Amino acid sequence: MDERGDGDTDVGAGRGRAALIAGDAEFGERDATLLRAVDDSGSVAGAAADLGRSRARALSRIEALEEAFGTLVERRRGGSGGGGSRLTAAGRDLLDRYDRLTAVLAATASVPETVLAGTVASVDGELADVDTAIGSVRGLHGGTPSTSDARERVDVGDAVQVRIGADAVTIYKGDDGVDPDATSARNRLRGEVVAIDAGETVSTVRIAVDDVRFTVLVTAGSAQRLALAPGDEVAIRWKATATRIVGNASRS
Repeated sequence: MDERGDGDTDVGAGRGRAALIAGDAEFGERDATLLRAVDDSGSVAGAAADLGRSRARALSRIEALEEAFGTLVERRRGGSGGGGSRLTAAGRDLLDRYDRLTAVLAATASVPETVLAGTVASVDGELADVDTAIGSVRGLHGGTPSTSDARERVDVGDAVQVRIGADAVTIYKGDDGVDPDATSARNRLRGEVVAIDAGETVSTVRIAVDDVRFTVLVTAGSAQRLALAPGDEVAIRWKATATRIVGNASRS
């Protein structure tokens, strides 16, 4: 499985391993283990000691990741509280995304999709806005004017399908995590949980948005933390770059 992820981040599973990629930086299992250790120990030094790594190398790795993914660890120096470190919201989000990808890869070879029918309203490079039954949705289409296969391009007015992978959608309770001014939250909707199929590592949550049913995969840990139940009102969010727009393949 190899799929675009959030923002400028790629989601990959080359050679049987999961990775989140931003630019030249790759967030993998060793990095996830390091962030979890920081969260558990409350300091980079403690995490390094627990993992048998040097503090300098652990700190250097965190700084390299932060150049690509944003601030992941909040480091506090000395003072009355004695200093220490903790994960930022971005750090926890990165871990959640990595855990979700890992669990999905372990649980299934193919990821279910929510498919919407719509009409292209505008095209901006590789991105397009599509009018659907639940409003405007933004996503990646198959090509640009320089693409050799014109059938993969979409134009304004085209009838298309919008495909949203179940592992690309994040669920929030209430208003948490949905910033209407954030470009990262371009695709965001509110709905109601209608069913939950609990699995050992992954739960499948079905969410009704008007007459459309979204399928969302969450890790067992995330499902427990959210404490979801049928009838709950939730918000869902996914990135434009995690959304595929598929045009009419018969167009010449």
